[in-house]
Amino acid sequence: MRVCDKISSYTTEVKKSKFIAYIVPYSEFESQRELLKAQHPKASHIVYAFRRLNKFNQIDEGFSDDGEPKGCAGVPVLKVLRGEDIIDSAILIVRYFGGIKLGTGGMVRAYSLSAKNLIDNIELSPYKRYKEIQFTTSYSDIRQIEYHLKALSIDVLDRVFGESSIEW
Repeated sequence: MRVCDKISSYTTEVKKSKFIAYIVPYSEFESQRELLKAQHPKASHIVYAFRRLNKFNQIDEGFSDDGEPKGCAGVPVLKVLRGEDIIDSAILIVRYFGGIKLGTGGMVRAYSLSAKNLIDNIELSPYKRYKEIQFTTSYSDIRQIEYHLKALSIDVLDRVFGESSIEW
């Protein structure tokens, strides 16, 4: 699985319609959606799709066609997220109508192309699942603990050195 670390965008033009695609970390999805609505008041549509892990470690997905014909905008974007195995991220696509009707098949292709072009032109990070664990050791065990943590690729966030022990 891969994840988006920062907001990125890419513009695709299809039959004079302009598709401005943004990918955002899921934690910034709602605020970015509101920002795009304010920045693009004349846009025809702002379509989105997201995938995230919920508290039970299950994949939660959602999308919106934002007035486009049902299943012609949000679903193709969601399928790109699935196909690229992207998690904890959202894609928002701002569409400016260019005067030429695309038809339902054309819209599916245009929204898919826009999302795919975005993904192909950005860097995504591998998804890492974190679980916070706290434990206490004696000073005599510090080298052995550091060795095992490094061997297991476990990141240490903080250590508190007490009088007779270390809290990890």
